[in-house]
Amino acid sequence: MTHTDWIAQGGKSIYGASVGILMLDAEFPRIPGDMGNALTWDFPVLYRIVRKASPDRVVRGGAQGLLPAFLDAARDLVRDGVDGITTNCGFLSLFQEDLARALPVPVLTSSLMQVEMVNRILPHGKRAGVLTISASTLTEAHLRGARVPEGTPIGTTEGGTEFTRAILGNERQLNVDLARQDNVDAALALQAAHPDLGAFVLECTNMCPYAADITAATGLPCYSIVSLVSWFQSGLVPRVYPQ
Repeated sequence: MTHTDWIAQGGKSIYGASVGILMLDAEFPRIPGDMGNALTWDFPVLYRIVRKASPDRVVRGGAQGLLPAFLDAARDLVRDGVDGITTNCGFLSLFQEDLARALPVPVLTSSLMQVEMVNRILPHGKRAGVLTISASTLTEAHLRGARVPEGTPIGTTEGGTEFTRAILGNERQLNVDLARQDNVDAALALQAAHPDLGAFVLECTNMCPYAADITAATGLPCYSIVSLVSWFQSGLVPRVYPQ
């Protein structure tokens, strides 16, 4: 038996966290399942808060003037050692091309980027629908940035009692039961309006804790930023199998 020395390779400040997450500047509660709760992940992640990028400014204000701050934060994460960049707001699909052009690592800005893929796995005649926190400000530009197919059904928690108000208002308390009900109600309404619905894609990263509730209520698969980033990470750090 020959002995081979293990030579470790440097060049990074931090090791073992392949995914870097660009976070909005928010104070609302992030329960397990939320992208911003580190307990959500089965693997280490690195967070970087983009200051002044409030939920309202990004979702309702079109993230105007924030691209330089997101670029700076992403570059910091790459310098620290991440192998891929994602964000914690589906509305940041607006920045997909800019970030991908500027960074030397893969970039995944929005859960919406999986709509086209989900469509391909569904039975013939079925399609995915999107649930968003704010349908009134989810524009064609957001959808184009994520390459969401034209005509994709859109549902929303706007008009509910808790979820959209508390998150976009950056409130420090969240009634989780009411937020859950808002998400389930929005899913049921979208399903009733579109009999050809075969799955849900959650635009909002704060909807992830309610994905199982949506599937239980509708009987349909539910895909989120958690499912997408888990796939993303599996390519950045492929599993090593015993030889």
